[in-house]
Amino acid sequence: MTTHEAPGERLIGREAELRALDTFFSRARRDGAVLLLSGEAGVGKSVLLDAAVARAEAADAQVIRATGVQFEADVSYAVLNQLMLPLAPAFAYLDEGQRNALMVALGLLSGRVPDRTLIARACLDVLRHEAEQRPLLLVVDDLPWIDRPTTLVLEHLAHHLAGNRIGLLAASRTGEESYFDPNGLPGLRVEPVAEDAADELLRTAFPEMTVRVRRRILAEAQGNPLALLELAEALDPTQLSAGGALPEVLPLTEGIEALYASRIKQLPEPTRDALLLAALEGSGDLGLLRRSETSDTGNTVLVPAEAAKLIEIDETAGRVVFRHPLVRSAVVESSTNVERRRVHRRLADFFARDTERRAWHLAESSVEPDEAVAALLEEAARRKLHRGDATGAIASLIRAAHLSPSAADRGRRLAEAAYLGVDVTGELDHASRLLNQAHDFEPGLGGSLHAAAAAAFILVNGDGIVDTAHRLVVSAVENGDHGYDAANTDLTDALYTLLLICWWAGREEFWAPVLEAIDRLVPEPPEIILLMSKAFPDTARATAETRRRLAALIDRQSTEFDPSSLVRVNTSAVYMDLLGGCRASAWRLIESGRAGGAVRSSLACLMHLCLDDFATGRWEEGQRLADEGLALAKAHGYDFISYYFLFHEALLAAVRGDDSAMHRWADELTRVTTQRRAYGAARFAHHARTLAAIGRGDFEAAYHHACDLSPAGTLAPYTPHALWVALDLVEAALRTNRREQAEAHVRAMCEAALWDVSPRLGMLTLAARALVASDAEATGLFAEAIGGPGARDWPFDYARVRLLYGERLRRARAPIEARQHLGAALEIFEDLGAAPWTARTAAELRAAGQAQPNPAVPVAAAAGLTAQETEIALLAAEGLTNKQIGERLFISPRTVGSHLYRIFPKLGITSRAALRDALSG
Repeated sequence: MTTHEAPGERLIGREAELRALDTFFSRARRDGAVLLLSGEAGVGKSVLLDAAVARAEAADAQVIRATGVQFEADVSYAVLNQLMLPLAPAFAYLDEGQRNALMVALGLLSGRVPDRTLIARACLDVLRHEAEQRPLLLVVDDLPWIDRPTTLVLEHLAHHLAGNRIGLLAASRTGEESYFDPNGLPGLRVEPVAEDAADELLRTAFPEMTVRVRRRILAEAQGNPLALLELAEALDPTQLSAGGALPEVLPLTEGIEALYASRIKQLPEPTRDALLLAALEGSGDLGLLRRSETSDTGNTVLVPAEAAKLIEIDETAGRVVFRHPLVRSAVVESSTNVERRRVHRRLADFFARDTERRAWHLAESSVEPDEAVAALLEEAARRKLHRGDATGAIASLIRAAHLSPSAADRGRRLAEAAYLGVDVTGELDHASRLLNQAHDFEPGLGGSLHAAAAAAFILVNGDGIVDTAHRLVVSAVENGDHGYDAANTDLTDALYTLLLICWWAGREEFWAPVLEAIDRLVPEPPEIILLMSKAFPDTARATAETRRRLAALIDRQSTEFDPSSLVRVNTSAVYMDLLGGCRASAWRLIESGRAGGAVRSSLACLMHLCLDDFATGRWEEGQRLADEGLALAKAHGYDFISYYFLFHEALLAAVRGDDSAMHRWADELTRVTTQRRAYGAARFAHHARTLAAIGRGDFEAAYHHACDLSPAGTLAPYTPHALWVALDLVEAALRTNRREQAEAHVRAMCEAALWDVSPRLGMLTLAARALVASDAEATGLFAEAIGGPGARDWPFDYARVRLLYGERLRRARAPIEARQHLGAALEIFEDLGAAPWTARTAAELRAAGQAQPNPAVPVAAAAGLTAQETEIALLAAEGLTNKQIGERLFISPRTVGSHLYRIFPKLGITSRAALRDALSG
């Protein structure tokens, strides 16, 4: 609110605040303004005051605060004291009556406080006197919370500042009433800080804070900057980093607690009890509060709290709402342990039919270990996990552990919490601490299935090797007291972990223990574990029945929310090309991870979407998700899991023709995996290297990289990734005069009946058969490949098959038909940004007799330029920079420069400026 604005204008929101400040200081800059503050500024204590101070300093204005001034003032004029005391020397210019009145109000003289109108006039005269020397701006934040007498004085001032060089800016938070008459006074209503800005404030002020904790504080603070900083400041370092559980109601710092405690303690005891019940219940259910009353008083018990502006009662919605985000915390902090336990016990009785809420309130009311309550909490954890709340499940398990009388039960529950931390929420450090606590409680915990599985995850993502992780989990499974009960979730979780470890290891001998254990499950293995063991590790031996059952499981995902179950289904779908049906569930978990929930699960889902994006041509989205996944993995300490995204980065660089980036990503992938002896994961790099070699026409290298995944003539067991380079191996073998090896590999593909595994692999098998077939047979096989159901759903593979088809037709002297397929392939490659294949297809089209659209192309060809070099030369001749060319062709500017370095000598020139003339012939 500023008198420089038109009378009656009402400004809404943060932009209005800043505009008001800017208006004043832009007008006052040349006159050396003074800023008077009421409230506490500094690092987010008040966004309004911080903004005022910043603008004052930028305008070389003097900033005057009353901070540190000692006085014995009537608390009724506390804020007025802050504003006026710095101007005390000007009191000498007042007449004696006004001066004495003002000094009594400010506590500088003793005596009866005079009429407020006299005080207001005295303040106005002081301000006018000061304004003759320099402009003044008074800033008052959180208007509804200041003392009533000061408010009346400010109202008087606001109506009498016109014509003076004095500004008054006052603000109230959203939902708070102003004491000023909105019809007669300019107003400024400040909306909550936007979530993005609030998030940035917390990240800047508390860089060690995890996403999950940050999200909790954002939800509690509701955009209030004071609440954002105070709630975070009250947490200890372990809680900030998610190493310790957050309390149901976040605590406050001592200063803020004292600020609110004085108001709360003045309330009648029944009102304080009702407020505590509302704070601990959390939802503000007015009906519940009414049912808790011992007498028929309705809402009257809450009236004093509403009058004190601590709450609002919304009869229509049936809710009681705390007026300020910090009030709820202050109510809890002001109570005693005995009072809180008593209220929690009452709430547990209210929620007799709500297992989860009853369990939690019983736990909070408990003083000593209680197995009955601990069991209820463990059951509540299962329910939370089933609906996707892994964070809540961990908190319930930890609380259950602390209430467990038995050391064995304490250790077991902490171990399960640790497992969920590493497998779902992505909190490796916290999980490691929980695991250590579990071992402290129960030194013999080494045989615990969840402890072993959690330790294996922590080990592999640290400096350990998969061999040790494998031995750890196998030992726990083989020596566990579980009877191979299929309903034992500890066992199925351990077997799932073991499946991943074996896959990472990439060694056939690792598989026997886990597959034998799955076969021994009674009465029968759970569907997802069984299907995963058949569809994922050795997909070349999977059957059409496995695919059918897995597809049915995917169709039921809309009713599944357990992160572990969803990830296991999606992982099983990878090599069967069923990830398209998993996208909705994957996005749910990714959004949960972004909000600080299922972070580890979201990493798996990011990779699943990256794979599906690559296969279905969503390369730009795949690039964004790979970048996000890589950053997320590193931020949460999943150094090994980062290989997922290193692979995708390398894969995209390969198909875009950026060899230097491909080698950089692939080398890092190899380093991360081989140092942990995860040779199965390390093989991923060969896929990217194979494609890059084919893209640059180096079929000898492509052949060897493809064979590193699986030797020609075989589909190596437990190496499903070999299926994705099977056609590449056949093509590279033929291009390097290895027909026998090519034919052997085609036979292996057919014997595996890859068309039962997925339609895409069926299309690639037909294309491989066509490559080794006679011309008469090849045409029909190629036609069947590209005409199959869903063939166009896999654009890169589909375009490659049409390119191979066109090349075969051109060699068979059918140029018209060849151009048809080559043209279709070229369009897809251009849309994808597959630069090497674009250049190769364009060259084939020219060889098939397609008219040259650019007369410079023959000149370039005569000079020995490759198709990609020709394209780069033409773009550079048009005046595009290396960066622009790189963006056009999806390669790095450095790669463009390297090409130009080779192009200039071929054209006999030494500068970029000579390109146009050289290409014109």
